[in-house]
Amino acid sequence: MTDSKSIVIGSVRQIANQTGKSLAETFIGVDCVIVVDTSGSMDRNDSRGGKSRYAIACEELAGLQANMPGKIAVIAFSSNVLYCPSGVPTYFGGTTDLTGALKFVRVADTPGMRFIVISDGDPDDSLGALTEAKKFKNKIDTIYVGPEGDRSGWEFLQHLAKVSGGQAVTADRAKELKANIEQILLHA
Repeated sequence: MTDSKSIVIGSVRQIANQTGKSLAETFIGVDCVIVVDTSGSMDRNDSRGGKSRYAIACEELAGLQANMPGKIAVIAFSSNVLYCPSGVPTYFGGTTDLTGALKFVRVADTPGMRFIVISDGDPDDSLGALTEAKKFKNKIDTIYVGPEGDRSGWEFLQHLAKVSGGQAVTADRAKELKANIEQILLHA
């Protein structure tokens, strides 16, 4: 599992440290906000190598940030929401307050910003999350990382993407997360 105190190469914090700029100044260069579900269900060990969905998400996000230095802001959410400039989404456990996470990131809904929600698609308040998503000017893309048999989680994330004009993809239980994010970003 990724150490939550480490700084990912290419993360907003690493670029800020490297350039001597503040986190706020560095955030101005961000092109994509990735909102990562770190609720209790993301601790299930059903991803590649028997690792948790969360561990694989951290690994894939680290690779993505290394390929796109300073361009990705990482937000962790469950019952809480937290900006993670180090590039490692803080694992909270707890419930899935996607509505709160969307409210939190909407401040970054400026022209050209991309939003990607990575989740197993089981929010506390589906209607609230969909209502909040409709308020976005930019698209919200979604990546489903839950179990293959859970149609309701996948269907919810498809609906969430649709209400904002985004696209929904599956990550085969987080096995191809980085590739799916790159695909979404390249087909803006």
